[in-house]
Formats: sequence, structure tokens, C-alpha cells
Amino acid sequence: MYTPSPFSRYERSESRRLVIWRTPFSSIYLSSIFQAMGGDWVYENNGGTCVAIAGLDYCVVAGDTRLSVGYSIYTRDYSKICQLADKCVLASSGFQGDIKALQKNLAAKHLTYQHQHSKQMSCPAMAQLLSNTLYYKRFFPYYAFNVLGGLDNEGKGCVFTYDAVGSYERVGYSAQGSGSTLIMPVLDNQLKSPSPLLLPARDAVTPLSESEAVDMVKDVFASATERDIYTGDKVEIIVINAAGTRREFIELRKD
Repeated sequence: MYTPSPFSRYERSESRRLVIWRTPFSSIYLSSIFQAMGGDWVYENNGGTCVAIAGLDYCVVAGDTRLSVGYSIYTRDYSKICQLADKCVLASSGFQGDIKALQKNLAAKHLTYQHQHSKQMSCPAMAQLLSNTLYYKRFFPYYAFNVLGGLDNEGKGCVFTYDAVGSYERVGYSAQGSGSTLIMPVLDNQLKSPSPLLLPARDAVTPLSESEAVDMVKDVFASATERDIYTGDKVEIIVINAAGTRREFIELRKD
């Protein structure tokens, strides 16, 4: 019989008061454990959509505020955006329980970094930390699909897009979540990010001005809401530039 290490992390399932040990085993092994416990599975997709666009001297990060499961809406006013540093914002879609745990983990590591270096992490450094954190949990991953946006050390906008186990890429724009398949074709058509295979390498920033990027975000969310039942209610938009951050809300469909 397997005895978990005293250093293993665990989380408690509130539905059946079960203690589930987070150990580095394959998903096949974990699924057999859950079946033996009664067939419960700890992952749940709470829907929602996140978008980020990087410009020459700004970054726009947005996410809708609907939190739902299936055909049930739990709340219409839930923020999917977390500000990790002054010039770095994380937007996440997926299982909100794992997303909250991931945000707390990153906040704790960032606080340690500030004590050791007497400064905040840059956005590219935070991107690498997020990748390492997700990859460390690859055998029992955080069910979170992330977009990280902000300004780099040169003041240019940057966007990093991730999968659930830490693979990431710096891009000019990205979308994650239930409405991403509706939004990405529009962004691809309108923004046309340069191929990473082109030489010499080009900056992955969009040609739009800050106001045009905000208008683009509003348009794509309004369009996605028409077809995606997990996206709606309001969209929260954060604009990051040299002057700081600005937040605004736009109403969306509520059905």
C-alpha cells in the first residue's frame, strides 16, 4: 500500500470530504484512484474566455466575468484576471479552484523574489516562473489555460500563451478558454502576427494603437458571446502602459 510522503501536498474535496494526495504519478494511476473512491473526478471546466493583445508600448488583457458549469451560471461577476506585478497581469480560464491555487503559488514566489532582490519581477521573468510552476505539476496539472500580458524591460508590450503543462510562447496576441476558437480566427485575420521562422526576427507586437486594440477586444467578445454560452455578462479590460494600469468594464449578453 502506498504511503504518501509527509511533504506531499493535498487538497480536500468539499463535496465528499475526501483527502486527495497530489503525488507525481501518471493520470492513468490517478484515474484508477478516483474510480476506487467512487468515480469522482477533481477537474471541472468553469468556462469563460480570456484575450490579450500586445502593442508597441502597451498591453491589453481582458476576460469575461461569467462563472458557470454546464447550463448553470454560478455568478455573473467573477474576475478571471489577477495582477501579479505592476506591469504583469495573468488571465486564466478553466477550473477556478486550480486557478486560485496557481495564483496563490505565484504570488508567494513573487513575494519571496521581492524580498531577495528588492524589486518586482519583469513580465518575461514571470512568464518563465509560470512555465516552471505548470511543468512541475505536469503529472497532476493545474486545469488552467493562461494568458500572461504586460510590459517587458524595454517597455514593449508582451503576451505569453500557455498550455496546461507549461509550454509557452511569446506572441503578439492570444485567446484562451471556451470562446477562443471563435476569437482567434478574427485576431489572425486582423492582426497577422509575423511568422517566427522569418529572418531577421521581428517583434511580436500588433500594429494597432492602444484605443484600436481596446475596440478590437470589445468587438471580439461581443461576437463570441453570440455563440458561446459560457462567455457573457461583462468583459473586464485592463490596459497596461508606462503610466500604469487602467481597468474598465463593458456589458455583454446575459442569456
